[in-house]
Amino acid sequence: MTTLSARLSDADEPHGSHGAASSLIGFIGPGGDTVPLSAHAFGSKAAQLWRMNALGLNVPPAFVLSTALCGKAHGEKRLGALLDQGIAYLERVTARGFGDRRRPLLVSVRSGAEKSMPGMLETVLDVGMTAATTRGLMRLYGNPRLAADCRRRFIEGYCEVVAGLPRGPFEDLLRGILAAEDVTSDRELDPEALDRLAGLYLNLARDRFGTAISEEPMDQLRAAAEAVFRSWDAPKAQDYRRLNHLEDLSGTAVTVQAMVFGNASARSGSGVAFSRDPATGATGLYADMLFEAQGEDVVSGRRQPVGLGRLEAMLPDVATQLADGVGALEVAYRDVQDVEFTFEDGRLFFLQTRSAKRTPRAALKIAVDLVAEGVRTEAEGLALLDGIDLSQVGTTRFTGTAVVAARGVAASPGTVSGRVAFDGEAAKRLSEGGEPVILVRPDVATDDIAGMALAAGVLTRVGGRTAHAAVVARQLGRVCVVGCAALVIDLDSRSARLGPAEVREGDWLSLDGDEGTVFVGRRESVVDRPEADLATVAGWTARAR
Repeated sequence: MTTLSARLSDADEPHGSHGAASSLIGFIGPGGDTVPLSAHAFGSKAAQLWRMNALGLNVPPAFVLSTALCGKAHGEKRLGALLDQGIAYLERVTARGFGDRRRPLLVSVRSGAEKSMPGMLETVLDVGMTAATTRGLMRLYGNPRLAADCRRRFIEGYCEVVAGLPRGPFEDLLRGILAAEDVTSDRELDPEALDRLAGLYLNLARDRFGTAISEEPMDQLRAAAEAVFRSWDAPKAQDYRRLNHLEDLSGTAVTVQAMVFGNASARSGSGVAFSRDPATGATGLYADMLFEAQGEDVVSGRRQPVGLGRLEAMLPDVATQLADGVGALEVAYRDVQDVEFTFEDGRLFFLQTRSAKRTPRAALKIAVDLVAEGVRTEAEGLALLDGIDLSQVGTTRFTGTAVVAARGVAASPGTVSGRVAFDGEAAKRLSEGGEPVILVRPDVATDDIAGMALAAGVLTRVGGRTAHAAVVARQLGRVCVVGCAALVIDLDSRSARLGPAEVREGDWLSLDGDEGTVFVGRRESVVDRPEADLATVAGWTARAR
């Protein structure tokens, strides 16, 4: 293994004084690029990281591999040298070593195309975890549970993303450990149980799938970077680009960033915040988060997040810094922002910002409000509404009364009735009859994008308003209710229970995405049109003519 001192003495200095306009690698952080990284060359994620850093927000240092390397043979030849150069930069600015036994550097390996594709491309966290660095992380933080949890997370993520192994067998092992320890969540597992789980994961990968994970950190990093590049051609990514007319994009960049640990302590966590409500357009911070969690826990939709109130109660300074930072980003970009963040032992870090995906109704209100606030001109307000059929914008509501079968979290507004489908294949089959479909899932992974595109509504047992799937549902204009704890699905019988009620595939179900309520059977709806906002936009159009 190359030592930290050797890396620092042999590495090229980053080209901070020259910028990264014509390079295959860019740097974000102390001594990094002084010229902004372009979204075309380095992806929108890296471009926004650079700008957040320039605005003075607390951003973990990172290096970025260009979109030009995606799917290119010459990229494979140069990848090793570029990774060496980038890791040397991170080691220098963090004073940690990649693979070091005392002060280990761990990194996240993230995707980033020129246009945002939420949840469609892959991420690998905690890269650099080995038996040696697990002990080093324990020494560095004095926290055996953090080290064991990161090791377990890395193995699980590597097997799923890099090796392409199915998630189910690993979830079965997790459920077995939870049952043996008599707990209900991985957050309740002690270091010994987490270490045992990591060993079970490794044995499963090796014995059942023939997959071994290298104990050499640079091997892990290269494999993770190649996997992120490969994710560009995954079916879900291709479906998303087709649905959103993004076929002309050239590929994804790869951002390698120093890890910060939302799972470090009870004063740590991760979340997603919107500067305004992306479902309705209402002003005010809109956020979901989890304590003692890494970012993927929130956006994956596999865990049930909590709202901003918990953060305000437990860490008011972090909540204030978050609100101030998100507000500053909206001012800088002059648009509603979708921000990912992590806080480690009470210290806040900003990991990503992008223009928020929003429903058509929210887009209308946001455009009208930004013009009224003097943030945008009328012409710019019209540009924000480009591609939206304003004649179809409205909010549906149910007429009459009915018994609520279950309640969840309102994630995308409106009302809808449709036939129950438990997967994308059923959604396709049922929608061919011309009737609306509601996709009902334990959680909605972004792999379900094709089924979501066919459905009129989405209902899940777990997940939050800011999970990638909820973001995509809003963008597609689908009514969405998540976190419906009363929902119990039995795929073997193709049925589900909602409290005392039972529905089978093909039965009618109704969702209210404003109230987060679920009804058995079909209901009638009426449309409320936002006439005042529509009249305002009509005035802009008349003046533009």
